[in-house]
Amino acid sequence: MAYDPRGDHGAPGGHDGGGFVRARGRRPVTDYGSTLAHWMRNRQPRFKGAFKGEAERPSASYIVDMLPPLARVTNPADSVPTKHLHSSLNKIKHPVNVVRWTPEGRRLLTASSSGEFTLWNGTGFNFETIMQAHDVAIRALAYSHSDDWLISADHEGIIKYWQPNFNNVQVIQGHTDPIRDLAFSPNDSKFVTASDDSSLKIFDFAGGIAESTLQGHGWDAKSCDWHPTKGLIVSGSKDHLVKLWDPRTQRCLTTLHGHKNTITKTSFERVMGWCLATSARDQTARIFDIRMMRDICLLRGHEKDISTLTWHPIHSNLLSTGGNEGSLFHYLLDEPNTPPHQAISTAVYESPDPLTAPAQSIYPTHKLPFAHDYAIWSLDWHPLGHILASGSNDRITRFWSRGRPGETDIFQDKYHIGEVAAEAQGTWDRRGGRRQRQEEEEQELEDEMEGLVDQKMPLKQPMPTFPGLPGLSLPANGVPPPPPQIPGVSAASAPGPAPPLPFPIPGAAGVPPPPLPGGLDPSNPADFAKIAEMMQKAGLPPPPPPNMLPPGLIPPPNFAAPPGFPPPPVFAPGGVDMQASDSNGGRRRAPLPSQEESLRMEQKKGNYTRVR
Repeated sequence: MAYDPRGDHGAPGGHDGGGFVRARGRRPVTDYGSTLAHWMRNRQPRFKGAFKGEAERPSASYIVDMLPPLARVTNPADSVPTKHLHSSLNKIKHPVNVVRWTPEGRRLLTASSSGEFTLWNGTGFNFETIMQAHDVAIRALAYSHSDDWLISADHEGIIKYWQPNFNNVQVIQGHTDPIRDLAFSPNDSKFVTASDDSSLKIFDFAGGIAESTLQGHGWDAKSCDWHPTKGLIVSGSKDHLVKLWDPRTQRCLTTLHGHKNTITKTSFERVMGWCLATSARDQTARIFDIRMMRDICLLRGHEKDISTLTWHPIHSNLLSTGGNEGSLFHYLLDEPNTPPHQAISTAVYESPDPLTAPAQSIYPTHKLPFAHDYAIWSLDWHPLGHILASGSNDRITRFWSRGRPGETDIFQDKYHIGEVAAEAQGTWDRRGGRRQRQEEEEQELEDEMEGLVDQKMPLKQPMPTFPGLPGLSLPANGVPPPPPQIPGVSAASAPGPAPPLPFPIPGAAGVPPPPLPGGLDPSNPADFAKIAEMMQKAGLPPPPPPNMLPPGLIPPPNFAAPPGFPPPPVFAPGGVDMQASDSNGGRRRAPLPSQEESLRMEQKKGNYTRVR
């Protein structure tokens, strides 16, 4: 597709009166209208060659002759997305769990871990609107085949029905555990959900009730899909198994044992309908032929777990996978791309015995090792097949497309070779990248300020405050409000009695003092040494000596001890114990009672007897 690149971020010599003027680059725009019109004007029936226009050549002058993927269904290599178009991020960033193109392809819908829907423009990739759709993280989205409905599921097992204008019309409690995936039936009358309770449920869409439950997995069900034309459901679970179900009888038709770890994604191919793709945390993805009920391709190349995958909507042999470390790989199933020094495996269909032949190893046609910084959670193709959207745990949504004719430096950017190598080769500037990211964030902030308003969100009424002091209320008529009074304490500026205490204090205001525990006589206090010895035998820390308070405790001024208690020690105005001062008036620190007692006990054992 033809698109306009971002302009330069400040040309050299861009000064105005001694100050640097930053020139905001043009927003990248992918316009598919002209290429579609060009193809429709020059297309022919396929038996005549399908296209009579000029063939595309590797020169910038042939950008106007670019064709959509539908015009070259036999050349999937021309649709491999190798170029980064744009990175979109919200003002308040959250991990992007699901990305879905709207059925008409005008916008991209993203669902985040905060429960928000965000709409991005599908041509200019700018922000359009945001709304709070769920209270918790959204885990799955699916549009109906009729393009009239959208259903979403969250981490609490709640399913919501949405109209294309995002009007919520129904809320049902589908599961008690998180829902990981869902899919519509071919006629949109039912949909299936996969949950962490190890079960799949088939719901009647019109009634919003669960009709049947598919049970058979031994652990969490992580993925599910409904065949585009058949009554066939596939599910993948944490028990390493892929199961095929009959939705009419709730019977498990077969179990596929290809993977050795948790299944992360299962998806039927939409063009021909004969293949099933599965990915797992064993660093591989497999392609199954449902006619033979066995795996025919083994997709290798990932060094970490594969978190998601997606089929191309036009080319049935183009598959894209997202890795747990942020890599994005593209596979052509009819091109093995075997690395050097490795044996080329034979295709299952070409072997003498297809039922027993090992699966053919397929390696990626193109790699984007640094597509994202963290795991890619979701991938989705534009309905025309010219843009791939990816949502990642790094809280960024990125758009990818094929390179334009004549571009040769796209394989040397930071998404292919990394930031360090790209900076060394001069294809990426770290300072310019930060400036570009800052400009993009400013632009997204402006778009969000000018975007549509969620009518269901309550308006925030700001309180009048001092500038620069958030939360501090303004005084009425210029007079600050009086501070709240503490019960039992009278204010110095407010004459009158203090407010009463909420509870009586023994020994104050005529309340009799409480009796001493254990029958102690206040005129004949107990021996401190005996009390310390009893506490030491009980394993408790010894009490402070007489006329001394515990360390760190300073009595308030004019404190009067209750009857029967010794008077507190005298402290200087600075809070220093006068008994801890030497004769010269210098301040010294008295040892804590526990330290002194411990030292004596250690000396009785024969330790610490020599003077240093």
